[in-house]
Amino acid sequence: MTGLSRFERPVVIQVGRHSSERVVFDVNEAAAILLRDLHRQTEKRKVAMDACLQVLRGHAHPPAARRAFVAAALEARILRSD
Repeated sequence: MTGLSRFERPVVIQVGRHSSERVVFDVNEAAAILLRDLHRQTEKRKVAMDACLQVLRGHAHPPAARRAFVAAALEARILRSD
């Protein structure tokens, strides 16, 4: 399943100012970060969560979830490189 949910290019984020950068390789990791680390209930976060769930259920492809995750990470100011 992991192969089916892997991003073509990883996304680099940094959740806290004093935490180290993290490299997000797949939809599972992105969903976990959205749930655990992004606490503001924004529309971009909701869209990203929905996109990740769609991929995990086999109804969508990873690039859509990656785009939504990048948008949510950018909004939350945790995106380091895309």
